[in-house]
Amino acid sequence: IIPQKTESLSEEPKENGENFSNPSEKRIVVQPPIIANEIPNSKTDEILIKAQPTVTMDQCKFMVNRDLLPGLSWYFADFESAAGSPLAESLFSVEGVETVLVHESTVTLTRADKSSADWRPIAREIGAALREKLQSGKAYISEEILRSIPREEEVRNKIQEVIDSEVNPGVAGHGGRITLTKVVGNAVTIQMGGGCQGCSAADMTLKQGIHNAFRKALPAVGAIYDETDHKSGLNPYYS
Repeated sequence: IIPQKTESLSEEPKENGENFSNPSEKRIVVQPPIIANEIPNSKTDEILIKAQPTVTMDQCKFMVNRDLLPGLSWYFADFESAAGSPLAESLFSVEGVETVLVHESTVTLTRADKSSADWRPIAREIGAALREKLQSGKAYISEEILRSIPREEEVRNKIQEVIDSEVNPGVAGHGGRITLTKVVGNAVTIQMGGGCQGCSAADMTLKQGIHNAFRKALPAVGAIYDETDHKSGLNPYYS
């Protein structure tokens, strides 16, 4: 894994490799640096890995051209929770890795050291650990975990129950609301509205409050995504 120049700020790549742009519309696309020079391609036997930090640099997503957990996801909160899952165990062996989220063909990591914004020092080690496990041909996730993942309808019902009974009553005092927009397998997507949209504390609230509430009620929930456009919020309660 080696550094690569950031993509153009005025164009986004299509899946087939071509670029497009709308000359009649000015756009600003903010992109974090890509720490890879390979784009996953399922048509090759070679194992390809692409790493890209989030805009806030607190997480880094590693995309591979292999199915890791098809249609499902799993969140490993610490090394102990990775017991019996070779892929997660290997990733936690890299110094500095705090949490591991496996979702279909991607792995998203967080670090214990929040003071550094540069993922490159450990990206190479993470890539090597991923490649080694992918080449082994063995199971990536423990059978016990796979058996514990509930049906999609059960995930939807339980998460909606938590939103209605705990989360929304908690944010209502700030004029906020949380909507469950999508459930795929055991991965959920939410959207913040009202006072939560554009709130400077929304990111912290999402990670520390909503995530904890979801995982406490349903430990088998996997990826939790927020599709809120916070930039267009009015931010009426926080500065």
